[in-house]
Amino acid sequence: MAAKAPTFSKDVAPILYNRCLECHRPGEAGPMAFRTYQETRPWAKAIKQAVMTHDMPPWYADPTIDHFKNDRHLTEREVATITQWVDAGAPEGKASDLPKLPEFTEGWVIGKPDVVLSIPKEFKIPATGVVQYQYFTIDPGFTEDTWIQAAEVRPTQRTQVHHILVFAQDATGPDGKRKRSPRGGEQFSDMVIGYAPGVPSLTWDDDTAFLVKAGSTFLLQVHYTTNGKEAVDKSVVGLKIRKDKPKYRAISGSATQFRLDIPPGEPNYEAKATYIFREDTTLLDLTPHMHLRGKAFKYVLTYPDGRSEVLLDVPHYDFNWQLAYVLAEPRNVPAGSKMDVTAWYDNSPNNKYNPDPTQTVHWGDQTFNEMMIGFFNYKVPVDRADPPKAERPTRGAVQ
Repeated sequence: MAAKAPTFSKDVAPILYNRCLECHRPGEAGPMAFRTYQETRPWAKAIKQAVMTHDMPPWYADPTIDHFKNDRHLTEREVATITQWVDAGAPEGKASDLPKLPEFTEGWVIGKPDVVLSIPKEFKIPATGVVQYQYFTIDPGFTEDTWIQAAEVRPTQRTQVHHILVFAQDATGPDGKRKRSPRGGEQFSDMVIGYAPGVPSLTWDDDTAFLVKAGSTFLLQVHYTTNGKEAVDKSVVGLKIRKDKPKYRAISGSATQFRLDIPPGEPNYEAKATYIFREDTTLLDLTPHMHLRGKAFKYVLTYPDGRSEVLLDVPHYDFNWQLAYVLAEPRNVPAGSKMDVTAWYDNSPNNKYNPDPTQTVHWGDQTFNEMMIGFFNYKVPVDRADPPKAERPTRGAVQ
């Protein structure tokens, strides 16, 4: 007797609700919603194609290297269930088998924020041309030290916002003016959250939060890209505030290589950078960042005793989905450990995203330039002093 075909209500909806609905609901990044059979059925064949090719859900870590708390990839069994459902004509099944729809706060992934910060004025994005980085300063009015438990960035124009970096600024220069966070290296330690496609929000563990000191302001670095249509953006940042003092303080770091010299037509250019930890820390997550010529990325952690382990291997980097990979088992990192990151670039005509394979490519802000940043978040006990400066990124390890 042939096995019964999977149905939407009993077999497919649980997969979609667990893996896809965070984005595929009204107001979120997914271009269509999958909350009901009526919403999902017209997309059945497209869903089958996307899961069979592993284009969806987006997840690019080599699963044999490490395990991640936020792993989105579908199991072979889940892919088979969706495929068999579509091949059987995508039957709906019994309404009584449909699981309860997950509860979401409309307009937010982190739930209702305690504080919502909006850029102070609307920014008009032109239809064409290159838009230089825009900087917006927001005063949240924090009169006492404040612990951020979760943060989320929501651009008004998703297709034209390449990234938004949110920095907490508490330092002032000799002239009494606040210092703008410069690029790279240890300077990312004051970054609360970095938004890019695939990484809209960040929630720290129950024992961890990000410290924003009294009197601080937030600086938003916004990178707009043009797509042939004028638009107006007024992005917002939502924050959930912790009422008590956590056990650990979250800090952002990076290993960065500014010296990029990618030859025309080069299919496998390699760049390296190193970050040395100056204190005992606990490593939480990893986020590789490159632009359109990005091909692959790898993080290797080497301990003071010489032992090394690959923490993340992304063999097929996708600029359109710049994901954060949250370690299922956070690593205790002793002082003196080093993080080596390696990035590979494809500047050949075979790279369908390559803006111009005839050009030599260097570091630059725009997407037709390149970057090489290995972001990561870690935590330290809250009673520890401000983190010491990391050693500068390596400068000569480019091939």
